[in-house]
Amino acid sequence: MIIANYIALILVLIGGLNWGLVGIFNFNLVAFICMGCRIAERIIYILVLLATIWLIISAAIDGGILLATGFTRA
Repeated sequence: MIIANYIALILVLIGGLNWGLVGIFNFNLVAFICMGCRIAERIIYILVLLATIWLIISAAIDGGILLATGFTRA
């Protein structure tokens, strides 16, 4: 499950970076990477959504402590 958390964290970071760039510079990084392929953009956005949901569920199950952070319960 740690690997899934790392992948989810990376996807959420990509999503956050993309929205920050859209907000500040009006530059969509995902659209730029996909070179205008709308299907690829949608797939990336869906993966970011699933990663976000995964991290929410993972945090709820683990009592608010994500396994990927390296912290353990006392």
